[in-house]
Amino acid sequence: MRPVLSLALVVALAGGVVLVAGPNWAQWRGPGSAGVSDDAALPTVWSPASHVAWKTAIPGRSHSSPIVWGDRLFVTTAIEGAVIPGHVPLKHFDSGQEWRSPDAVAGDLLHTFQVLALDAPTGNILWTRTAYEGPVYDDRHRKGSYAAPTPVTDGARVYAYFGSEGLYAFNFDGTLAWKTTLGKIATMSVGLSTSPVLFDGLVIIQADEDSGTSSFISAVDAATGKERWRVARPGMSISWGTPVVSTAGGRAQLVTAANERIVSYDPRTGRELWREVGLDSNAVPSPVLAGDLVIIAAGSPTKKAVALRLNPGPGESRRAWEYSKGVGYVPSPIAYGGYVYLSTDSGILTCLDAKTGVLQYEGGRPPVPATFSSSPVAFGGHLYMTSEDGETFVIAAGPKHEIVRTNSVGEPVYASFALANRTIYVRGAQHLFALR
Repeated sequence: MRPVLSLALVVALAGGVVLVAGPNWAQWRGPGSAGVSDDAALPTVWSPASHVAWKTAIPGRSHSSPIVWGDRLFVTTAIEGAVIPGHVPLKHFDSGQEWRSPDAVAGDLLHTFQVLALDAPTGNILWTRTAYEGPVYDDRHRKGSYAAPTPVTDGARVYAYFGSEGLYAFNFDGTLAWKTTLGKIATMSVGLSTSPVLFDGLVIIQADEDSGTSSFISAVDAATGKERWRVARPGMSISWGTPVVSTAGGRAQLVTAANERIVSYDPRTGRELWREVGLDSNAVPSPVLAGDLVIIAAGSPTKKAVALRLNPGPGESRRAWEYSKGVGYVPSPIAYGGYVYLSTDSGILTCLDAKTGVLQYEGGRPPVPATFSSSPVAFGGHLYMTSEDGETFVIAAGPKHEIVRTNSVGEPVYASFALANRTIYVRGAQHLFALR
């Protein structure tokens, strides 16, 4: 029987170790897919009544994170309409029997997928463009969103991915540069969350589908929308994490995770560089970089985190360490200050030495019961973990668990933060917030 999947399908996030300050947070979890900033001017205390520079209502339903380039901010959203008479979403089968997740919804509705551009200093909406309007190929999870993948920008265009309904490139003035469809992607009737990755003029999409028979990874020319390469991934059942690009050792590697295998590709050509056995669990958390290691984690049905050497020396094993506790289904790990932090969906935190995997602490709990779909960010010597209730728990980084304070925006939050322009941008369930 297939497992019943949760919001992991729409909010799995990547992590890393690159520290960066500046005006750009151009992709899922920012520069280097790290979720980390060294900006000392970011706010550390806020509430619905304080440190909110602006608050802008965003229509529809979205779990994608905002992205920022200078004074321009982008976000995607999905607006649901009426039932389409006669439209039936994709039927799924397991061992010859028709199967549908009990949490599957909305596949029979009319949908409008939009990209919005905002003025980052003021929160004013500059333009709204409809990328797609019509029926959808597959259902989504009841807690999810069809606007789950976070867009990416190169400073000239913003690239928004909506799975089977297409990949779209908009110029900064809102004109459509190009659109393309990579193919139909079966999502186990619960939706997808894999975000596009930019590298060397390419928009890269990991497109694993539920049966594993048609899974692939593809690179599209950012200038034209034409496909530059495509590599089949036979036997790779659906995954929801976003690939991560490493340049450790002077070699670019695109590292992907799936239930069955972990595979590294040359991002310029799609040539496979190496592969390792997967974690035999749903590949929801995204790979996280820690120096010359990439850490892959999964939390259901088994819990495991594995650190792999990106460029092992002669006679050196690729597998650096393993840890078999503390991994959540939805949140991705984060690497910060020489440590790797694993979080369960209830916010129970485990801290490991990033190089060795040696346990520093486990069982660090939030002060109140909570559920987490957002992945943590880090700056100023602290981790920031935000629950679905919109409460952010500020935790001291390092080998001892200590909760420093709790902040809130006063509404549910499922998306990860964006850190740019000395501002924290928060995508809530109804509003986009700028905290300064």
